Amino acid sequence: MDNATKLTHFAEHLEQADGLLITAGAGMGVDSGLPDFRGDQGFWKAYPPLKHLGKSFVDMATPELFHTNPKLAWGFYGLRLNAYRAVEPHQGFHLLKKWSDTLLNLKNGSFVFTSNVDGEFQKVGFKDDNVFECHGSIHWLQCLENCTQAIWSADDFKPVVDKEYCQLINDFPTCPHCGGMARPNILMFGDWHWQSQMQDEKERKLMAWLKQVKNLAIIELGAGTAVPSVRNFGERLIGYPINESVNLLRVNLREPQVPDKLNCYGVDLGALDSLAVLNELLIVG
Repeated sequence: MDNATKLTHFAEHLEQADGLLITAGAGMGVDSGLPDFRGDQGFWKAYPPLKHLGKSFVDMATPELFHTNPKLAWGFYGLRLNAYRAVEPHQGFHLLKKWSDTLLNLKNGSFVFTSNVDGEFQKVGFKDDNVFECHGSIHWLQCLENCTQAIWSADDFKPVVDKEYCQLINDFPTCPHCGGMARPNILMFGDWHWQSQMQDEKERKLMAWLKQVKNLAIIELGAGTAVPSVRNFGERLIGYPINESVNLLRVNLREPQVPDKLNCYGVDLGALDSLAVLNELLIVG
């Protein structure tokens, strides 16, 4: 089947679904102008100073760097925090929210499962309780030394970064409990101290929501195989369904392959393009 036929078949399933699960990886943000960190070259294109330092995404996304080179660590995360605060979610996010609110049979609404830490879904009106961010969120902080399990909003931290050298210029954010350095509440590589309690609660809500849904539609957007958290979750729901019916649409420009099942559709399109086509196909109440 070609992409148009696959999207047509999935649209028919989506119109009958009583619950929509939206799963998203880094590719979902590309149409909003965000980088997807695909490989070292893609990472260095987004953050040129790190090419000269020979630093990969794995090198930068580790709690150890906050101990060994905190200005560089917070320079990197400060640039990301500023970018994510400024980003305008593309129209595809708005279409997903519209369908969640207006599809006639969708009595259980929608839930989001994402490996992204940028907060784009909340920007277009998805309730924070219904967005499970499996790797955490850059908009929350925790103590680097784990003096307490508390997490708190990053809203008061306004990073000023020397973009040429990726160095934080102003003061580090600090823990309100011990006065030590704070770090993003994000699951990093080699991270044994991520405070996951907020996301753990959202995961419990997601699993309870799934049990209420009989006819589940899953739209997976921009989730690759390099860090397969998102792809694996959707495939588990297909392979071991807790619902009477599950249909999966995988949208991925480079890796659209799906399990060999009748109810799985893989299209090699970008997120915005595929959602725009789906919107034309849907009968929205």
